[in-house]
Amino acid sequence: MRVLGVDPGLTRCGVGVVEGVPGRPCTLVAYYVVYTDPADELALRLLHLDRSLTDLVAEHRPDAVAVERVFSQHNVRTVMGTAQASGIAVLAGARAGLPVQTYTPSEVKAAVTGSGQADKRQMTTMVTRLLRLPEPPKPADAADALALAICHVWRGGTRSKLAAAADRARRGGAR
Repeated sequence: MRVLGVDPGLTRCGVGVVEGVPGRPCTLVAYYVVYTDPADELALRLLHLDRSLTDLVAEHRPDAVAVERVFSQHNVRTVMGTAQASGIAVLAGARAGLPVQTYTPSEVKAAVTGSGQADKRQMTTMVTRLLRLPEPPKPADAADALALAICHVWRGGTRSKLAAAADRARRGGAR
């Protein structure tokens, strides 16, 4: 399974692509950070993010897209930009006809480190180890995106299979 992970942000949006199967180490395909200029109009920033993510989906042809779920923050301005970037990431995957799954930061931390309370340094260390990289991916947005992709490979495949089985059971039971 090839997964494109997105750590949404309006100024810096991390993107990571990995391949793997549940229970096995994943392999790095690529990682990026898409930047937008805070001085630009919001519409132009979102358009740049949309075009960049659409291009990356087309280039890497993932089987699924994993996006960090926006969570409550004290800074409303920051959470609004993150939510807008998240919506663009979900749209890029949906437009390509791909399954899109969102994960909370604690779900990703638990999947990658074993603890939902891991800090940024622990996450980056584990991503570096799990992907057998010679050095940590930089900036942290890229490492976070790779962690999302790893989380989906390990957890999302199972979640998708369970949802499909439940759907089949509902349809079968409705006959």
